[in-house]
Amino acid sequence: MRGISPLRARSAGEADLAELVGRVASGDEEAFEQVFEALAGPVLGMARRVLRDPGQAEDVAQEVMLEVWRTAARFQPERGTVAMWVMTMAHHRAVDRVRAEQSAAEREHLAASRDRNAAFDDVAETVETQLEWHQVRRCLRTLSEVQRQSVTLAYYRGLTCQEVARLLGTPLGTVKARMRDALIRLRECLGGSV
Repeated sequence: MRGISPLRARSAGEADLAELVGRVASGDEEAFEQVFEALAGPVLGMARRVLRDPGQAEDVAQEVMLEVWRTAARFQPERGTVAMWVMTMAHHRAVDRVRAEQSAAEREHLAASRDRNAAFDDVAETVETQLEWHQVRRCLRTLSEVQRQSVTLAYYRGLTCQEVARLLGTPLGTVKARMRDALIRLRECLGGSV
């Protein structure tokens, strides 16, 4: 007596799975347990091969088997076998998880590089500002006392030429001349950047 060929055994097993999925579609929990026992292992194996993370693979396998329970009524035997249907779901779900992880990693990397660049730029800007401030202070020391006083009141306290003239008790024309001369000397001292 000859044994059953592997192809016929697979076909018979597939017919059983198709019949079980039909019962699962009508809410048969025992049928689902049998489908689960038959396919959970291969689904987990597929997920592990794609994800290479046992924890995530288990999550995906659980999601797929839950999807089988929820969508058993959508199974169409004319489009393929139950195993193919479930393994396709598993593959798609695992690939989606990989893509989601890659996207999350890219977002985190981008955010981290932005933070690093921003911090570096802040430091560079602070250093540059301090260097400029030291250079301006050095150049202000080259001015006469009345020039430095006029420029300081106008640029650092925000006073107009008329307000500076009133505050110092000096004619407006004299204040303007002092400021013009002071700005020329500052420009020369700062290398023409003023």
